Amino acid sequence: MNCFTPVNVRVTGLLLASFVILASAMYFDLGEQEEKCIIEEIPEDTLVTGVFLLEYWDGNKKGNTPHLGLTVTVRDPNHAVVLLKRFGRFGKFTFTSHASGQHFVCMQSNSTRFSVFAGDRLKVHLDVQMGEHTTIDPNAAKAKDTMKAMQYNLQHLIDQMRYISRQQNFQREREEKFRKISEETNGNVLWWAIIQTSILLSVGIWQMKNLKDFLIEKKLV
Repeated sequence: MNCFTPVNVRVTGLLLASFVILASAMYFDLGEQEEKCIIEEIPEDTLVTGVFLLEYWDGNKKGNTPHLGLTVTVRDPNHAVVLLKRFGRFGKFTFTSHASGQHFVCMQSNSTRFSVFAGDRLKVHLDVQMGEHTTIDPNAAKAKDTMKAMQYNLQHLIDQMRYISRQQNFQREREEKFRKISEETNGNVLWWAIIQTSILLSVGIWQMKNLKDFLIEKKLV
């Protein structure tokens, strides 16, 4: 959870679409020694793959960049670390979710330059994919044995069906949670209305009784 506490770390949540197999690529700026996070709604037992490229925001700065690199940290909905790894200026990371909910994918520049020279803005290109992505052997389709090509295609289809099934289960869990929250809210509103009505009736009866006693005391009735 240390990515959320330091003052010099600016954590930005970019909520992505939850129920897509292939997420659109994105890019964002990142300062040296700075950390930013994206938030992914991920079902349980789902494979997530990320590919990134780090470069200077200023396109005029080309050439060798051996000092550039990223540290990728992934935390589950309970803020437990699922993945922590250092990369160069480009890399690929994968992890499997063990619980449904928001996962935090954080990236921090691990530039090896002295901090006195740090300050350049960096650009991170990121592509995140969710679900099983079985690689289809390109040679299988050309092979005489078409059964091999069918086997690869069938495995790919099975993996996608499993992913869709997990997404449906995740959606049902969210709907069930939302339904419970709605029922609890409606119940609280009903009880609050009953309490308010009881208080108003009690105050009204008390005021009428006091008024009657006052009129009797003054012999007006």
